[in-house]
Amino acid sequence: MRLTLIASILFASTSVNAFAPSLVSGGRQEVSSSLLQSTAEEATVSATEFHSKLEAQLAKLAAKDANSKISANDLKIVHEDEHIVVVDKPAGVLCVPSKNNDSSLSQAVFEKFGSESGRADKMVVHRLGMDTSGLVVFARTDAALRGMNTLFRTREVTRTYEALVCGTVDESEGVINMPLMRDYEFPPYMRVSTEEHQRALTGLSAEDVGKKILERPKESLTKFVVVGREEMEGNAVTRVSLTSISGRTHQLNVHCAAYGHPIVGDKVYGINGEAAPNGGLKEGTSASKASVELQESIAAAVGDKSMCVHAKTIGFEHPVTGEKLSFESAAPF
Repeated sequence: MRLTLIASILFASTSVNAFAPSLVSGGRQEVSSSLLQSTAEEATVSATEFHSKLEAQLAKLAAKDANSKISANDLKIVHEDEHIVVVDKPAGVLCVPSKNNDSSLSQAVFEKFGSESGRADKMVVHRLGMDTSGLVVFARTDAALRGMNTLFRTREVTRTYEALVCGTVDESEGVINMPLMRDYEFPPYMRVSTEEHQRALTGLSAEDVGKKILERPKESLTKFVVVGREEMEGNAVTRVSLTSISGRTHQLNVHCAAYGHPIVGDKVYGINGEAAPNGGLKEGTSASKASVELQESIAAAVGDKSMCVHAKTIGFEHPVTGEKLSFESAAPF
């Protein structure tokens, strides 16, 4: 029997309705809203403290970006024609240059193929995080750039990710529905939006903390399907297929962490990471959530290895010819 789980936190202007119904044998179960409480009872925001934390984290990220290394000779080309290039990106490489112009995938692709515009930035139509491996599409012509931008904007590009998450996910598939917001306590990262964290922003201006922090929560949905239940050095992990329906920043990472099964090797949203634990909630929402002890054991086993999330498939109509294209790349873990 197919088990379907929907974990949902819906933010409204005056309240937060939290429920996680699970269809089991025709019945309906609800998880207590206490499981979806924030990590802070009463949050307050200090602009000075916010900027101090932000600057410290940006310095850490800049140091990490400097480790990005790739050349045109390193590229793993999945598809190329006169209009587009599809590349299999390795983990640990920036998709686009940082402010310090560190080595990036887009620059390597530009050096190998060039573009009609003569600019590397005019080849970029989407990107993956530095720690994420997998399929990335680049445009070589102006027509392809316009066409791919339209396809992404109208959500006519299908993508799935494969990941290993901590613990054993009991449900065979489900949808995680949790609105996301910028986290003023752990900038520049994301978190699940809660009423108290929205209330804490009242009275602040963009001059205090910037425009992005003050943006309203964004509806975010992630579909997951269990591919297999495995072990990593004696620790239970689950291989899942993930589809980001809404495509928010760091959505897969935050949702998996808030669900109680953070992505293996996630040093930002995982156990003892740089961002808020459990996606900003007191604990994960899943009844089968991974224990702290298990997460710590998995983190020790992973060590400095890459995070286990991979952009596995991508499909779209060719932006110029209209041909239906579909590509797949095996996960390196």
